Amino acid sequence: MTPARIARLTMATMLMAGLAACGGNGARNAATTEAALNEPDMRPAVRGTRIQDVFGLSEDVNATIGVNKYLWNASLEVLNFLPVQTVDPFTGVIQTGFGTPPGGGRAYRATIQISDPALDARSLRLSLQGQGGAAVEPGTVRAVEDAILTRARQLRLRDGRL
Repeated sequence: MTPARIARLTMATMLMAGLAACGGNGARNAATTEAALNEPDMRPAVRGTRIQDVFGLSEDVNATIGVNKYLWNASLEVLNFLPVQTVDPFTGVIQTGFGTPPGGGRAYRATIQISDPALDARSLRLSLQGQGGAAVEPGTVRAVEDAILTRARQLRLRDGRL
């Protein structure tokens, strides 16, 4: 046998074994599978494995993302004059490039982290930086945080979630 043929046979055997492993128990019917999935016993032998289990997907998206949507949207709205460079809704981080606020003469960039699903000031962390690494006055940072929190509350009230 040539090495190429051995490699093809090995690959075919691995593929068939993988496919056979996905087959499960042929004696189960749909009713048995449904009953097992609704069973409070969560052992894999009783419950079976679903594709959501393998990839960690959840039916409730808000259960896996720990970011408050009102703070997220308010941050993007209040700082809309800054070009967004990166966003990661799973860790709650938004990084922007340099931009000048309307009516302002100094360019800033921001890094925002939303660390909690609660609409709370402790959930929001804002870092502003001036061009050339210049520090930004704490009063300016506080004013931007207040604007984001105010806008987030307005968005929540508009949705009717008090």
